[in-house]
Amino acid sequence: MGAMLRTASLRVLDARDRDQVDALLDADPVANVFVASRVQAAGFDGWRLGGELWGYVVDGRLESLCYAGANLVPVQAGPDALRAFADRARRQGRRCSSLVGPADEVLALWAQLASAWGPAREVRARQPLMAVSSLPPWDVVPDDAVRRVRPDELGVVLPACVAMFTEEVGVSPELGDGGASYRARVGELVASGRSFARIEDGRVVFKAEIGAVSRAACQVQGVWVAPDRRGEGLAVAGMAAVVRACLAEIAPVVSLYVNDYNAPALAAYRRVGFQQLGTFATVLF
Repeated sequence: MGAMLRTASLRVLDARDRDQVDALLDADPVANVFVASRVQAAGFDGWRLGGELWGYVVDGRLESLCYAGANLVPVQAGPDALRAFADRARRQGRRCSSLVGPADEVLALWAQLASAWGPAREVRARQPLMAVSSLPPWDVVPDDAVRRVRPDELGVVLPACVAMFTEEVGVSPELGDGGASYRARVGELVASGRSFARIEDGRVVFKAEIGAVSRAACQVQGVWVAPDRRGEGLAVAGMAAVVRACLAEIAPVVSLYVNDYNAPALAAYRRVGFQQLGTFATVLF
């Protein structure tokens, strides 16, 4: 007998798809923490979600999805789903500032979009995805001066955030709207208790934010040490403090992804107990 024809379609998901979406995200809670955090916080309302969730549905069953907002993020996407996502993304035109997610999915998606959306400003093809679910080793002492940033300290932490972003991404977050949207985002993280820093004499010397939080995991971003204080061990002690706080109060697994060429950061994260679980890729526009 010949194989039965499968019916496949792509559609924008809504609240009726919640159980299937949750099951898909739970298949890899660390890799999927960004999308899970958006869905768990905002549901399926496009305005609150900051984008759409595209679902690749085969014979009535949700096989994979793609978050299409400021970032384009594929989730559990095989070749057929990636083709469908690329077709829709091409027709819609580029609205995102990056593609990010598991490296094999992101790079395959980019291969299909590059001719229409290219060139990219940068392609980071290998970014170790790392996680830790236990306290740092006994010989790593958390920095007790690292604490949550208070709402009235937004003006203190913002210059460090701008410096980190510019160094990491290669463009200033203050371009375009004078930094209003970036300031709002940092303010949101501070207000929700997800911004950590060591502040000395009114100046940030170490900082990190928790950019995404789901029921299963959280993701650290924006780790930064003041350039004149690098090499002192502030990152190791600071990250140990952040991991301790996250495991106690935010999520059972702490994750992050890092550029493979950033040897000092990789060494610091390993020292704190992070282990590589997979590989991400990011395409920046």
